[in-house]
Amino acid sequence: MTQRVHRPREDAEFTFILGMSGVPVLAYFTGTWPKAIEPYRVMDLVVGGIADAYAGRLTAVRADITRCPAATERYGITEAPSYVLLKEGEAVAHGTGPMTTAEARKFLDSHL
Repeated sequence: MTQRVHRPREDAEFTFILGMSGVPVLAYFTGTWPKAIEPYRVMDLVVGGIADAYAGRLTAVRADITRCPAATERYGITEAPSYVLLKEGEAVAHGTGPMTTAEARKFLDSHL
């Protein structure tokens, strides 16, 4: 994943990143159980590319649902992968499941 994608180790770090971002945040929620690894590798590439393409307009965060349980609950995450577009800490759009780069761009462009 690129340097532009933040990977908080806990809820406090997730909250800190949100507070420091002056632009919308794409929060991508993942897990670490064995069956989940392959879909996340694909999504890591998509989110990394999006972070590069939207640099300066978007902050990307990859949050592990087991390390960030409060954020997972706050944004109603019930499955992984899931993603939430946040503006000033408030969710403006949600999605679940793997997505292609084209789908990610369409999702973002309709809400940014």
